[in-house]
Amino acid sequence: MEALSGMEANQITRVYGEVSSLPALLSADVREELHPGVQMYTVTAGWSQTDLVRGSRLCFSQRWTLITDANDHKSIRTVIPPGPCVPASGELLIGLSPIRGLRAVVRDMGGQQLLEIWDPCGLRKCLNLTALNKHGRVYDDVQFGGLSWSQCENKLLYVAEKRKSTAEGYDGEFAWGKDRSVYCEDWGEALTNKSTPMICEVNLQSGTVSVLPGVPPDVSPGQALWAPSGQSVFFVGWYHEPFRLGLKFCSNRRSALFQLDKDGHCECLSGDSLSVSCPRLSPDGSTLVYLQGQVFGPHNQCLSLQQLDLKGRTTSTLIDVVSRAQTDGFAGVYEALPSCCWSADSQRVVFSSACRNQRGLFMVDRRSKTVSSLSDTGLSDTSEVYGGWKLLTIQKDLMVVCCSSPSSPPTLRVGFLPSKGEAVTWQTLQKPVLTFDFHWTALDIEPSPEEDNTHHPGLHFGAVLVKPSRPVREAKTPLVVFIHGGPHSQFAAEWNCTTAGLAALGFAVLMVNYRGSTGFGQDSILSLLGQIGSQDVKDVQRAVLTALQKDVTLDAKRMAVIGGSHGGFLSCHLVGQYPDFYKACAARNPVINAATLLGTSDIVDWRYTSVGLQYSYGQIPTADALTAMLEKSPITHAAQIKAPVLLMLGGRDRRVSPHQGLELYKALKSRASPVRLLWFPEDGHSLSRVDTQADCFLNMVLWLLQHL
Repeated sequence: MEALSGMEANQITRVYGEVSSLPALLSADVREELHPGVQMYTVTAGWSQTDLVRGSRLCFSQRWTLITDANDHKSIRTVIPPGPCVPASGELLIGLSPIRGLRAVVRDMGGQQLLEIWDPCGLRKCLNLTALNKHGRVYDDVQFGGLSWSQCENKLLYVAEKRKSTAEGYDGEFAWGKDRSVYCEDWGEALTNKSTPMICEVNLQSGTVSVLPGVPPDVSPGQALWAPSGQSVFFVGWYHEPFRLGLKFCSNRRSALFQLDKDGHCECLSGDSLSVSCPRLSPDGSTLVYLQGQVFGPHNQCLSLQQLDLKGRTTSTLIDVVSRAQTDGFAGVYEALPSCCWSADSQRVVFSSACRNQRGLFMVDRRSKTVSSLSDTGLSDTSEVYGGWKLLTIQKDLMVVCCSSPSSPPTLRVGFLPSKGEAVTWQTLQKPVLTFDFHWTALDIEPSPEEDNTHHPGLHFGAVLVKPSRPVREAKTPLVVFIHGGPHSQFAAEWNCTTAGLAALGFAVLMVNYRGSTGFGQDSILSLLGQIGSQDVKDVQRAVLTALQKDVTLDAKRMAVIGGSHGGFLSCHLVGQYPDFYKACAARNPVINAATLLGTSDIVDWRYTSVGLQYSYGQIPTADALTAMLEKSPITHAAQIKAPVLLMLGGRDRRVSPHQGLELYKALKSRASPVRLLWFPEDGHSLSRVDTQADCFLNMVLWLLQHL
């Protein structure tokens, strides 16, 4: 502990700069080139990199050329290394045409949004979308946004906000004057000012932009793509009546799959009272797959994969909801599909998904409806075992994936989709510039009999323990318990900047996947409803006790707990329910009092569901409901908290109001308990600004060093 206690702020900043500046993979694209006797593939990868000097994230691209074997086009013979990285500035959306590889870019230039079309010879066309004034801002988020090329490559689709009218009103007043104070709903956290999306079509031959008519008035469209004929479009429509609820991180919003033709006729292709997302068209144009879930209930859930036969207009289930994960088996679908996920023969779909303590790569065969793993987990060199596999794209059967582990930052790998019974031959294109000497292990944890859930018995959960390979001066290692938010999300055994920074500074980190986390089956998710503040708290404590029992190098006298959102909720619960166990706490935008949060959160439905109550739009709070919310909240244990608490709050958080953290701050201050509050007025729920993240990490580590 002597080396840790002598640590200075500049050393912490240096370590954070080291781990945070490592590039992260964002996207990839594959182009096939045929030459006499030679088949080549061009792989372009998009990266993001944090620059603490600028206080911003930079984007750049790299390009590799792969030459396959003349006798086996699925065997890579030569990889031509990439040239210098190409910086990308202001790119909001990128779309590559299916045949000629034209590059469409929506770019932000000083408040003006431009649509650029690039070909191998340079800039082919540029439209100033802002000056055309057909719509408001183009959506570049993952919920609604995207660029879709038509098969003829003469048309593009994107989604944009409806243009605000400046026409005269009925009373002779200008609309901007008469209605300027009227409240306008939007889609909540991280989607502020996104209220009324519209599907827009660009005719590249005429250079015109038009808004497609016929979208039902009670629907907000997004994720639009062209049908094979180019005469109609598919899109997902989210129902926004009677009012909008927060959409980010919520796969339980009522929505449907629609087809809209050029005449404005709109047809619903999916069932009623369901949640759908991620429509993906097969290469042969015969089938559309999409994800489907339930409305309300858990905010995130295990999803089914549906397939729609476009000719017969019949829908069937390709992958059903998985109730329980098997020890070494598939655990269900929990993540969005990449924009390109089909095999070349239109018979297989490839995707990534949470699976216990890992994120795996999987393939489903439409003919047999069997799911198989494509992740390479059998390597003898443990330094190259990856706990996180993310599919970036698959095109012409060439998969491009991002692999990482708690000790290895993102690695770019490629491999061809294998024939039945064969394994993938993976090839690394780009290794990280730096890896770390950490030891990590995944833990399988079983609740004690008294902690078992009577409605969903026999559920296990997990955790990932990361620690320095060489303890500081043979001393025992202080343990930081890191709890994810959601609660329906996951800590996979993949690269995590916060965990890496803490481990590099000499801490062990236990990342806990309590019951209710994704990757363990739908039963695990459902088991948490009505049990927040008790089951999840006990699971974290059980995980900590298990880690201490299995690893004698961990110091049981120097333990801290950290987390954000629901992870902050649990962190504050733990220091309140186990006041003599933890020596410090750091919480980001925590839920402190679910009762007072009810009227301020953008996901009011979850406030009811989390405590085991049914939700409907017309819900009026009752004394019993508010009592249930209060009783499950950390504020009820505030008087027992002994550990010093660091709070980090975003002033623009719309999911968990910053007044939640302020409520605990005042409760602790009134009792002279050690508490410190960091306020970030321009940041939201994720505290994602570059300067905010650096500030949070520095203050958190200094807080831990001071009190452990």
